[in-house]
Amino acid sequence: MSTGPGADPASASDPGADPGYSAPLGREEFRALYASLRAGAVDPGGRGALATITPETVRAAAAEVRSGRTVTLASPIETRPGPDNPHPAGHRLTSPPGAAAGSTGLAFATDRFAMNVHGDADSHLDALCHVVYEGTLHGGVPAGTVTADGATALPVELARDGIVGRGVLLDIPRVRGVPWLEPGDHVTTDDLLAAETAQHVRVGPGDILLLRVGHRRRRLEAGPWDAAGRRAGLHPAAVAFLAERRVAALGSDSNGDTAPSLAEGVDFPVHVLAIHALGIHLLDYLQFESVLPLCEQEDRWSFLCVIAPLRLPAATGSPVNPIAIL
Repeated sequence: MSTGPGADPASASDPGADPGYSAPLGREEFRALYASLRAGAVDPGGRGALATITPETVRAAAAEVRSGRTVTLASPIETRPGPDNPHPAGHRLTSPPGAAAGSTGLAFATDRFAMNVHGDADSHLDALCHVVYEGTLHGGVPAGTVTADGATALPVELARDGIVGRGVLLDIPRVRGVPWLEPGDHVTTDDLLAAETAQHVRVGPGDILLLRVGHRRRRLEAGPWDAAGRRAGLHPAAVAFLAERRVAALGSDSNGDTAPSLAEGVDFPVHVLAIHALGIHLLDYLQFESVLPLCEQEDRWSFLCVIAPLRLPAATGSPVNPIAIL
């Protein structure tokens, strides 16, 4: 589990050496970790970690279906502002049924929807062009490929055929014996390994790793807060776990990154390491409260997971509604 800020100084020189490493990373430590992960990327400049999904892994994931029950992993899109959602999605009926009241014949109700995809409340998928670091995108693609007219490289369209694989849910609050991780707390590699052991599951190549920190439950029970300033997430050193296991995508009920940042000089180190270095698509602000009772009832934490982003050819992300099929 998390060992807190007082980690053994001997391990601080090599964040990959200690599975429980939890001290903030200095600039050089972060750069060394980034360089190491980038050097081992599965498909730099191509489809990224989606290359770990093969027909064989999809067939194996389909074999996870037993009861046939389906459940959403997304939360409802919100249209009212809040401390973590100052610019909510806009939705209005452009032709309400009321306009046709009393008329005869055929009428249609129509509506219009607008959304800031990358926020701190709504469930969404980050494309590989979402993160610009040191003037480039994943695989060294020039940042200039992202213009006001859209992204000409690495857009969300890379996932147009869906991200389909075995979803593995690691419930960190459950392992720690708490309802949720408090904002600012973080998940270490030790936490991930402990969750695997407790839940009798192992993350493997082509899997969709789903990380629960309890953000959604805390938000529901304690009310929303400014998640941009303080939230629970993954420790950047634990991204090495994703590389070692060759996961295809990472989803969280937070946004993956701890706030305040645990890397000096880098505000979203997990985004940089996962998206930019490894080419791993991220799913932010999912909700697992609906699937948890089913996982507990069936005593299994893996299932077929189907993720279908909108076909937005030049977009940096998409709203998404992942479906777990047990």
